[in-house]
Formats: sequence, structure tokens, C-alpha cells
Amino acid sequence: HDNDPKHTARATKEWLRKKHFKVLEWPSQSPDLNPIEYLWRELKVRVAQRQPQNITALEEICMEECTSN
Repeated sequence: HDNDPKHTARATKEWLRKKHFKVLEWPSQSPDLNPIEYLWRELKVRVAQRQPQNITALEEICMEECTSN
């Protein structure tokens, strides 16, 4: 778990224990278990390479990059 209160509540811990779940201790906000962080990083790099000059260009670049293969 990532120390989120929902994951550390007594009732949650008890339910997990009864269901025999193995719980991994993990730092909160860890990108290792949050794959979207890798996508944001890639988008940031691609946008920077294209150097948008205004908000409209930024929006267009983001849309193009998010819909391209």
C-alpha cells in the first residue's frame, strides 16, 4: 500500500488480512506503481521538442502526440 488513509484504515487492513492478501509497503506517490507518470514524462519531452509558441499550439501538439502511434 502507499499509505493512503483508505489503504491503512483498520477495516481495510482487517479485510485484506482475512482475504489473505499480501500487502507491499510502498512509498506514497511512487511512480513505480503509477504508470501514467511515465506517459506524462514522455509527453513533456515530445512537447518540448516541438516548442509550441502559444496555448493553441500547445493544445494541438498535445492532441497530436496523444493520438499518434
